[in-house]
Amino acid sequence: MASTLAKVEEAPAIGIDLGTTYSCVAVWQHDRVEIIANDQGNRTTPSYVAFTDTAVRFIGDAAKNQVASNPVNTVFDAKRLIGRRFKDVSVQDDMKLWPFTVTSGPGGQPMIEVSYKGEKKQFAAEEISSMVLSKMKETAESYLGAAVKKAVVTVPAYFNDAQRQATKDAGVIAGLNVMRIINEPTAAAIAYALDEKSSNTGEKNVLIFDLGGGTFDVSILTIEEGIFEVKATAGDTHLGGEDFDNRMVSHFVQEFKRKHKKDISGNAKALRRLRTACERAKRGLSSSTQIKVEVDSLFEGIDFYSSITQAKFEEMNLDLFKRCMEIVEICLTDAKMEKSALHEVVLVGGSSRIPKVQKLLQQLLNGKELCKRINPDEAVAYGAAVQAAILAGTMVQEVVLVDVTPLSLGIETIGEVFNIVVPRNTTIPTRKEKIFTTVKDNQTSVLFKVYEGERTKSTDNNLLGKFVLSDILIAPVGVPQLNVCFDMDANGILHVSAEDMTTTSKNQVTITNDKGRLSAEEIENMVKEAEKLNAEEEEHKRKLGAKKALENYIITTRRKINNRHASSNLPATEKKKMEDAIEQAMQWLNGDTLHEADEYQEKMEDLAKLCNPILVASTPHFRTMDGTLPKKPKYEIID
Repeated sequence: MASTLAKVEEAPAIGIDLGTTYSCVAVWQHDRVEIIANDQGNRTTPSYVAFTDTAVRFIGDAAKNQVASNPVNTVFDAKRLIGRRFKDVSVQDDMKLWPFTVTSGPGGQPMIEVSYKGEKKQFAAEEISSMVLSKMKETAESYLGAAVKKAVVTVPAYFNDAQRQATKDAGVIAGLNVMRIINEPTAAAIAYALDEKSSNTGEKNVLIFDLGGGTFDVSILTIEEGIFEVKATAGDTHLGGEDFDNRMVSHFVQEFKRKHKKDISGNAKALRRLRTACERAKRGLSSSTQIKVEVDSLFEGIDFYSSITQAKFEEMNLDLFKRCMEIVEICLTDAKMEKSALHEVVLVGGSSRIPKVQKLLQQLLNGKELCKRINPDEAVAYGAAVQAAILAGTMVQEVVLVDVTPLSLGIETIGEVFNIVVPRNTTIPTRKEKIFTTVKDNQTSVLFKVYEGERTKSTDNNLLGKFVLSDILIAPVGVPQLNVCFDMDANGILHVSAEDMTTTSKNQVTITNDKGRLSAEEIENMVKEAEKLNAEEEEHKRKLGAKKALENYIITTRRKINNRHASSNLPATEKKKMEDAIEQAMQWLNGDTLHEADEYQEKMEDLAKLCNPILVASTPHFRTMDGTLPKKPKYEIID
């Protein structure tokens, strides 16, 4: 049972690993990190949100447990939508696999459409993520017994600026002060370093291999005496365990089609049940060479029984596994580090347990032993909790994070060519300058467009902002010298300026990435909507609680009436009067309408006024030795 929140005292800052498929929350307390279990006793919580026709909204385990019966209104994978555009190729590809509907909203933002309380509702990915964050916040509050306000939230190292800002917005909607957004591999490195602190001597080069449910990151860090210097990072924000599940689901859909001449690809419920079986089989294949896949009455009453071997699973996903290895090689190249220079290779993320992935990684790194000592599901939340404690001042240990830019930054030049000013994996804070010029004779102004990405064509990358430099020296094409400066501080805030070296005309822009982001007004509206949904749910729970109390009272009273010893002392007229009242109350209780909590309470009080005196007067057990009634009846209303 959750403890009452102590509003007078604020809880410690927490660390949250907001995952694609599962999330985890931790806190630094009693000089150690504690991973907090949810109300089901699980240390990780599914990143699922389900909507129903009532005012009930399920989040976490409860949402995932009912997904087979309510697939079109159960939302997952919000992390694969956050900070993206509806027209993005990855969004369009994912939409083919999701049972819920995604439509294009204001500014091309993807909106998730569900049926809630009998109405069509649309939610941004930030809102869905905020609901998962709220669940993690409530989990921490129940454990700590105080209101949680501050948190550090993790993101994949390869998340772009829009995705990072959108994650921070989700925290605001959830009522959290997100003190910092940190990279998942960096958080895992902190967990590894603290685990190794007793034997931590000298400088160590550590490769973090983070393969989760929906994203993949590789980071190489140099760790020495509390300083975590990221040398390079690489990854794919659309590669993980769910992609392996998708391959298995497609395999079995085709098998069902061959065996039974029926196509289940358009049936959301059948696909969801098959996917759940595939997820279970994938986990089993990490320790067994063959697993049975069985789904009773999968489609039109047909039972599906099959099996899959570890070899077959590896074969159907081999290209994805090799893609992971390619990214590791890219990261090593960017870090300018030889494989032999690595002291440790740390596995993070549930999908890093796959034997073939581990085998390929070992082969790539010339047989290097892999570190499996830290829990791959909890390491990121562990590191986030440490960083939260440091920022909040509750942990005295000094940890310095020296991070890098995950993507290249630059300017669009003639022909939509992306001209890089700050290469990816540049240590931050950083300041880089580059000289540009005009493209026409007597040109007096230039529009500078700032992008992030790795594509040659600027428009294939992510536009961060733009500004105009005016009053340029009137001169032939190519003569003016326009110095562009990229200045990024330790918090990742980018300032871009341009100056005509001759006229000293200058202009600049601070990149806040307002393009595609929620406005302050939109965030405020979402906060109010979240508060409204929470209030409606609390009222619904109050109604259900009052209804249950009345039901319990009716069942207990009926049992007493039917008790052989008690009923023998009941006058027939009194017994009939109570039975009729109970029957009427039960019919009212079982009606289609969910009444107000006060109505259930009033109905129970009326019933108690009728039944309690009769039961007390007719039951010998309630009389004292002198035959009088006790001052305080032992039979009370069950609340």
